[in-house]
Amino acid sequence: MNNDEEFMQYAIDIANKGKFRVMPNPLVGCVLVKNKEVIAEGWHDHIGGLHAEQMAIADAEARGISLQGATAYITLEPCNHFGRTPPCTEALLWAGIKKVIIGALDPNPTVRGGGLQVLENEGFEFKTGVLKDSCEEQMENFMHWCKFRKPLVTLKAATDKNGRIDTDHDVPARRFSNNVSLNLVHELRAESMAILVGIETVIRDNPSLTVRGPDIGPRERPTRIVIDPNNRIPNSSKLMNDGLAPTLLIQLAEFDKSKDKGHVERVVISDSREIEISKILDMLGDRKIQSLLVEGGGNTWGRFLKSGFVNKAHLCVSDMELGGESDILFGENELKNAGLEIIKDISVESDRITLWRNTT
Repeated sequence: MNNDEEFMQYAIDIANKGKFRVMPNPLVGCVLVKNKEVIAEGWHDHIGGLHAEQMAIADAEARGISLQGATAYITLEPCNHFGRTPPCTEALLWAGIKKVIIGALDPNPTVRGGGLQVLENEGFEFKTGVLKDSCEEQMENFMHWCKFRKPLVTLKAATDKNGRIDTDHDVPARRFSNNVSLNLVHELRAESMAILVGIETVIRDNPSLTVRGPDIGPRERPTRIVIDPNNRIPNSSKLMNDGLAPTLLIQLAEFDKSKDKGHVERVVISDSREIEISKILDMLGDRKIQSLLVEGGGNTWGRFLKSGFVNKAHLCVSDMELGGESDILFGENELKNAGLEIIKDISVESDRITLWRNTT
């Protein structure tokens, strides 16, 4: 490696080591370079842990490496405020680093530009915008929330070969995606701060909506959200009883909550006959939820797509045939009609998965 782009790409790559565990913070990587050689590296590993710059400096100090004259490559503008850790600008200053190369500027209005101002005031040489698009893409949930104060919405759908999402309701529900595809769904959940379904999905499937597999560290479990306007959720459902994650019921009126367990919360956010998607997203944004995974069912997918707020989609089509007479179908046309385009098409054993993005 011998140029700014290559060192920044290395910082982006090591930032991924904190994947799933840093929310609501973004993924950030830092490499320290001297004489065109990487001498230390760091990343934000988990919520409450050292920031990337602090870990890289600690890495150098632990190995007795002097940082005088070193250059720091950081994927996000260093912070200049006290949070769970001290300001990263101070750590850079105390370490003797005098040159900083930054990928993306911090979009949070409360801190935007503060780190740069300190670097300038302290006489640092600095440069911004190196691989900016790649850095911002890596932390897109954080960037989206800072800009719109709404979560970035990903729709996850699974169908049989004919576009059916379920068999007849007098037949027990069955899973038809393969295990590898299911593991990818758990990664989607791990990348999300909240998981949403409609009440029909709860009644039909009695899901847990938890992350199984990926290590999400000490961060809070993704909030489970149910659109349940008229309080139809069964008291015996897993979501109401297991206590495995915060559970939020979105309803049209106040209902009896005297028997609810501590992990269950109810909110009323609409005085109309339908709960508007925009109001759901505004409410979640106010709660600092940056990423929302919409898992089902068909009516809920349709409402989110019609709202225009779906940013990404994950469609898994199995080679199985569910049978039955259900006329509820879902597929690529629904996503195309909502302004989404395929960005990736992959085969996962017997399943076909397409990834979509809203390009409007």
